Amino acid sequence: MKNQVFVMNHPLIQHKISLLRDRDTGVKEFREMISEIAMLMCYEATRDLPLKEVEIETPLAVAKTKILAGRKMAFIPILRAGIGMVDGVTTLIPAAKVGHIGLYRDPETLKPVEYYSKLPTDVNDRDVIVLDPMLATGGTAVDAIDIIKKENPKSIKFMCIIAAPEGVKTLTNAHPDVPVYCAALDEKLNENGYIVPGLGDAGDRIFGTK
Repeated sequence: MKNQVFVMNHPLIQHKISLLRDRDTGVKEFREMISEIAMLMCYEATRDLPLKEVEIETPLAVAKTKILAGRKMAFIPILRAGIGMVDGVTTLIPAAKVGHIGLYRDPETLKPVEYYSKLPTDVNDRDVIVLDPMLATGGTAVDAIDIIKKENPKSIKFMCIIAAPEGVKTLTNAHPDVPVYCAALDEKLNENGYIVPGLGDAGDRIFGTK
């Protein structure tokens, strides 16, 4: 698997992203929209989950149907903005475990600094999807995946809502085996490391801290 980048252009996702970008969208609506987009994206990002055939007894007959083939999953949001995506994805896969990785971007160097890491104890037996609404410079995503790879999970995917070309390049160069799922690929980063046109600071808009 090499440098797989998937931009999800489903009309519902694109509509909701337009609302996210609007500077007049309030905290409540922004938070709900992040969760809804994450759920829609999770539907696409898990399209390759394996199935197995079972027999189910309906009120009328026995039917041969398919269920998930026992693959265990874990969602790992990058704090703090990644938390906004958790409700949406766990609505689809409620049995998934949730870990957390805390990284912040140094305002001077724009490089990530780790301050917290708590992963499921059996993460080595799980397929992992890393969650972060924004893929800007890519440094945070690369470091988070470095941390997770030390625990040898079965597979890793990265899911974000808005990505910058610079971040996609950094992430795919560092981890060519990790598929990247994004809902929009924007124009560029500005001199402060923010995605343009983007949607501002996702964490501040989710939690109402600005």
